[in-house]
Amino acid sequence: MWGRIAEWFDLEPAPFGGSILPLEEQMKEDAPTWRQIAEREGLAEPDLGRLASLCHTDTDLGRPIEVMTDMSKSRRLGFTGYHATDDAFFDLFAELRAD
Repeated sequence: MWGRIAEWFDLEPAPFGGSILPLEEQMKEDAPTWRQIAEREGLAEPDLGRLASLCHTDTDLGRPIEVMTDMSKSRRLGFTGYHATDDAFFDLFAELRAD
């Protein structure tokens, strides 16, 4: 899926170099930059720490293994409504781009 997300933005996906790069570590110095962007663009939340939980994102996306989930049992039990993850991302990106 990451390749498809990179493609949506017309970017080349970065190859996996064999080690995890925590987002929290990568963005530890970015709060002032975000505050400047928020002020310049009139955004509602200038505090990056309130806007995103980087350690939570790292927990969700930084696993060193592939995570395979199966919704078959849920659908057999009647939970048939869903929105495909990639569609949810692309819909959100399109909305953010339009805004």
